[in-house]
Amino acid sequence: MNVAAARVSALRGLRPVASRFQPSTLPQIARSFSASARRSYEYIEVSEPRPGVGQVTLNRPKALNALCSPLIGELNTALREFQASPTVAAVVLTGSERAFAAGADIKEMAPLTFSEAYSKSFIESWSDLTTALKKPLIAAVSGHALGGGCELALMADILYCTATANFGQPEIKLGTIPGAGGSQRLTRAVGKSKAMELILTGKSFTGEEAERWGVAARVFPTYEALLEGALKTAETIAGYSKVAVQAAKEVVNKSQDLALRDGVEYERRVFHALFGSQDQKIGMKAFAEKKKPEWSHQ
Repeated sequence: MNVAAARVSALRGLRPVASRFQPSTLPQIARSFSASARRSYEYIEVSEPRPGVGQVTLNRPKALNALCSPLIGELNTALREFQASPTVAAVVLTGSERAFAAGADIKEMAPLTFSEAYSKSFIESWSDLTTALKKPLIAAVSGHALGGGCELALMADILYCTATANFGQPEIKLGTIPGAGGSQRLTRAVGKSKAMELILTGKSFTGEEAERWGVAARVFPTYEALLEGALKTAETIAGYSKVAVQAAKEVVNKSQDLALRDGVEYERRVFHALFGSQDQKIGMKAFAEKKKPEWSHQ
């Protein structure tokens, strides 16, 4: 076989979606738009189902996608690759129809001592996605999202869910408390009194309640509709200037950290800074000329 023929044969062998498993619960979606081979994962599935959109599907079905350290490690790796990707502008994170993530892996946590958990910063890496990923992340939640699964969903920039999704922070029933930001993010979403009730009783809440309380942006009747809605929103976001999208995410997140006056000043400074981008000029010129902007992402 000559060199050219060998290259053709090798290219035919590349697979755009990397996973050892193919979950039967996933609806059929568009082919992957990834042009390169991806690494293999054991607990997640990675694809690019729409132009500009990356997708990570938690895939530990026998454990209802319970979150363990190896899974989180794979998730962080995949999200860093999407952050570095020139083709991906927004990311969707989902699980199966039955479970987004039913919680943290109790078998992994139960034997830990204080010194082990403290010295090894157990669970700290779960929050890496909130700092490593500057592109918008949409969580599409169906089924159970309990404990660490609820906390993971709350880390997303936009949360979509099915009406029957099952959220909750039941750690109190295990003699502990939320450890991956649940007490902080849930309180910011629903207020102190409601968060206290949910965390102190371990009560769960539905997707419909999540939308009504402001935890979720939208609720969908089925898993198929949920995933389609999440991908459609991600594709819409991916069609805008990457510079403006990143800036928008940054200023909204700052609203959670700063007092109103400081937040408004921060927003204004970023707004001013965008006048130095090419896309600000492209966008406003296209609007004036009633044309569709062709973004440079610069």
